[in-house]
Amino acid sequence: MNLKNSTIVLTGASGGIGAAVATALAHQGARLLLVGRQAEGLQALARRLPGEHHPVVADIASDSGRQLIEQHAVQFGPIDLLVNLAGILDFQLFEQQPETVIEQTVITNLLSPMLLTRRLIPLLKGRPESAIVNVGSTFGSIGHPGFASYCASKFGLRGFSEALRRELADTSVKVFYLAPRATATNLNSDAVTALNLALGNKTDSPQQVAEALVQLVTSNRHQHYMGWPEKLFVRINALFPGIVHSALVKKIPVIKQYAEHQLESK
Repeated sequence: MNLKNSTIVLTGASGGIGAAVATALAHQGARLLLVGRQAEGLQALARRLPGEHHPVVADIASDSGRQLIEQHAVQFGPIDLLVNLAGILDFQLFEQQPETVIEQTVITNLLSPMLLTRRLIPLLKGRPESAIVNVGSTFGSIGHPGFASYCASKFGLRGFSEALRRELADTSVKVFYLAPRATATNLNSDAVTALNLALGNKTDSPQQVAEALVQLVTSNRHQHYMGWPEKLFVRINALFPGIVHSALVKKIPVIKQYAEHQLESK
């Protein structure tokens, strides 16, 4: 897909990865609808980017917010690409995680992107070439202790992407799925950052995620898993889940240590 002169709806634009993705897309010559909940941050981002861009202050988790995004997409469009990037991450043992956090995680990471996509598909179908990018996670393919709710939401997003890609195969709309590994953003709590260091997990920068997203959309592939050996673990888990299970179970004492420390600090 050619991004030059395209019009793109980007959710989660005010976050660390969102700002990096917005910058990468703007430098490709795209016009952006920058969607987020923080007006000041969105406006500051729009001023920093080259080209013409439009901040949209909206909460994708509400019907009124999604309706507002659709209205701006009609006015600012026609739109060529939807990037579902907005998401939340909470690291806790599942039995200790509040029900409200579980619900918010699934709504923000899975249900909201699905409902927003449903609203915008008719607009995307009207273009000769268009696409949807769902930003998932390595944890959308590997269930990891301490992240049960997050994994559930991202597993769901991956399944949604696969099913929708097949459903829209006879239209002009392509569906892409990008799975980053650990990324250095404010989305991570201090405990998550410390856990990644303790487990030896490699961490990418937001700019690396942005570059991977651009490469995916402009390629002929439909999905991309970032990082090595993470992409290898995804394949092993699909074919021989017992191997990955055993490896992660051995790390449970370390995971519980950081999860309990985070619970005590709240």
